Amino acid sequence: MSNFTQHIVNLLSKNGLVAAFLFSGIVTAAAAFISDKITKKRIHSSAIAIFLGLFAAYIGGIISGGEKGLADVAAFSGLAILGGSTLRNFTIIASSYGAKMSEIKKAGVAGFISLFAGIISSYVMGAIIAFAFGYRDSVSIATIAAGAVTFVVGPVTGQSLGAESTVIALSVAAGLIKTVFIMIFTPFVAKHVGITNPRMAMIFGGLVGSTSGVSTGLAAYDPELVPYGAMVATFYSGFGCLLCPSLLYGLTKLIFH
Repeated sequence: MSNFTQHIVNLLSKNGLVAAFLFSGIVTAAAAFISDKITKKRIHSSAIAIFLGLFAAYIGGIISGGEKGLADVAAFSGLAILGGSTLRNFTIIASSYGAKMSEIKKAGVAGFISLFAGIISSYVMGAIIAFAFGYRDSVSIATIAAGAVTFVVGPVTGQSLGAESTVIALSVAAGLIKTVFIMIFTPFVAKHVGITNPRMAMIFGGLVGSTSGVSTGLAAYDPELVPYGAMVATFYSGFGCLLCPSLLYGLTKLIFH
């Protein structure tokens, strides 16, 4: 490594957060260019940016051998802060201030029911997958099933039930896969399934959960719908943390002794 290259790496390492913003800006600009010039805007730039970010994280993991993707590379260590839960939760809360109470009331009972329908259906699917992969004890099945609800609910459930660390890790992986899936495919299917107004965005947030996935997916489709979907998805995580380690685990234990 030349002295100039080493100097650049040291400069980026000492100004990690600035470097993270710079990297994010470059990825965003590249995604916009690809969307506009190559796909003729048939694929939204946000979806392309997600793919580029995941690819960069994969390459970063190979180079560093770490567990945080590109953030384990010294020059991009600031991505751990920029992509951390603190800034993520701050932006989600900030976006919720754009919601109008009159629109929230329109969701009514349907929005409330969607929360429970989304949590229960995700939990059941997660339990089926856990069983298919050979897990038979109620604690492991409940933990992985809770991970299918969101990657936040999985660890909360696993730790409260005393699950093994490997099982908790699987629950996080299940939730992350779901989140990425929601991020990528929401812009493509939103219009076709009727997510065209705040009421439907709230019902969508209640059905699929994952605040990160819903916020990013709706932002790529219609930014004005983000506050409504994100707000209900946040309640989804909260209800999941209450239901999964208690009621849903109790029902799981009755089936899998």
